[in-house]
This record gives sequence, structure tokens and C-alpha cells, in this order.
Amino acid sequence: MEIKKCITCGSNLIGTSYVKFPCPICDEVIYRCNRCRKLGNPYECPKCGFKGP
Repeated sequence: MEIKKCITCGSNLIGTSYVKFPCPICDEVIYRCNRCRKLGNPYECPKCGFKGP
């Protein structure tokens, strides 16, 4: 089983609160920890390069 990591900070998501959503461009699954999400830290889709938030 693959360990899920936050796409922004790289933290291990086991046992933490996180969000999972598809990239709006290519549907790649993106995982973000709640801390990065709440702070509005930027992320980039590893498949297509879409940048958010």
C-alpha cells in the first residue's frame, strides 16, 4: 500500500486530517494536509502542472 503524502509539504497523512480531490484539469488525485489547506499554501499537480489554490 502506498503511503499518502501532502502534495505541498510532503508530510505523511496517516493518522492526520487531510483532503483528497481531483485536479480540475487532468483528474489526478491530489492529497493535502489540513494545515496546508487552511494556510492556503500553493500546490502543483505532478501530472499536468496545474497550480492552486
